[in-house]
Amino acid sequence: MKLRFPFLFFVACFLLAPFAVKAQTKGDVDLWLTTQDRSALFALQAGSLHFSKSKSELPIIDVNDKQKFQSIDGFGFALTGGSAQLLMRMGEAQRSALLHELFTTEGSDIGVSYLRVSIGSSDMNDHVYTYDDMPAGETDADLEKFSLDPDSADVIPALKEILAIDPKIQILGSPWSAPAWMKTNDNSRGGSLKPEYYGAYARYFVKYVEGMRTAGIPIAAITVQNEPLNPKNTPSMVMFANEQDTFIKKYLGPAFQKAGIKTKILLYDHNLDVPSYALSILKDPAASKYVAGSAFHLYGGETDALTQVHDAYPDKNIYFTEQSVTERPSTREINIAEPVSRVLIGATRNWSRNVLLWNLAADPNDGPHTNNGGCTMCAGAITLDGNKVTRNVAYYAVAHFSKFVRPGSVRIGSNDMEQLANVAFLTPAGKIVLVIANTSNFPKTFNVRYHGKTMTITLKDGSVGTYVW
Repeated sequence: MKLRFPFLFFVACFLLAPFAVKAQTKGDVDLWLTTQDRSALFALQAGSLHFSKSKSELPIIDVNDKQKFQSIDGFGFALTGGSAQLLMRMGEAQRSALLHELFTTEGSDIGVSYLRVSIGSSDMNDHVYTYDDMPAGETDADLEKFSLDPDSADVIPALKEILAIDPKIQILGSPWSAPAWMKTNDNSRGGSLKPEYYGAYARYFVKYVEGMRTAGIPIAAITVQNEPLNPKNTPSMVMFANEQDTFIKKYLGPAFQKAGIKTKILLYDHNLDVPSYALSILKDPAASKYVAGSAFHLYGGETDALTQVHDAYPDKNIYFTEQSVTERPSTREINIAEPVSRVLIGATRNWSRNVLLWNLAADPNDGPHTNNGGCTMCAGAITLDGNKVTRNVAYYAVAHFSKFVRPGSVRIGSNDMEQLANVAFLTPAGKIVLVIANTSNFPKTFNVRYHGKTMTITLKDGSVGTYVW
């Protein structure tokens, strides 16, 4: 067949060439591997892995699909305003090829299924804005000036292209700050929400969800405030637990209910070293009745705190909404085992229904970001330099889950082992997915047992393997 668009075909092939899957002989089990030495980067391995009835004295990871835990909503990244801006500055053909790589599961495409966006700007935007900014000294309590126009150039178009590829993708919205005129310090950085504007801010959320829906973008969930105990970013806003409790039970929850909004409300959205924040609100039935669950980051604390919150309120869901996974390698090696073990395996083994890393894309200078409080070291899962795409450690870490553990999957039982962190899932298609990270500094040989049969695996030091059968 004659190609009408040889240039576009060449561009697409160039972008996807590193991920072409070689022909292979498949066994009972498919292995997708990333090695510390980069000899394999999320690559489907040739050869055969089989279960058999042979016996061995090796250590065993037992996979038990009779033991079921939480359902999975998805894996992905924060689509920051800066990420969207960089995407929309790409050529149309190059962007289309990249988005298909990110959001489908064809071939080696990684199947991202969950995104987080900022409500207004985050610190990874090139400027600060909300949807109702006013001149100094002026207010807009009736929200007559509310507009999603600041997102119309980049965020909304990017989301529409993504939704055209995967209409079922989950989208979470998180605000970094209320409009400055609603705050105690009249500033986008720091300060807190004035009590007299609790009602107006609740209506602000309603307008956001309804406006995005009108634009064709369904918002599955919102968090009330990104990092409510952090006043240092630009933008940011402090909201203590008692303030968030009051805001939810008296204003936001009733406002969503009155408007018929089904978007989930999530608590907290900050570090795991303060689980008491979420617990204090969940114990208030007047607030808790409006809340679907709690959201957490891992810049402080440990993932077992997720289980603490789950065990106290098992009817409320757990979400993992942010963690930066980056590296500045002085060698050619890629440090993937540690973040996969600590973040993705750690969160899912402790009841989280999703894992979102920070952030999807940045430029070669880790921008764009705001001045005086923007993150100056937040590398993206991908680095975009015009149309040039570089895939970084966070990309591969998420890929080991997102491609295979599709929404609706269920975590199943598997015993954790020292230096062989692992987690297992049963997918809607009936597949078993087992992700293993070798965090040691030497190769590990061990067995995986399932339904009475075993297979022997050797996983190189610092490597991550996803096993699918």
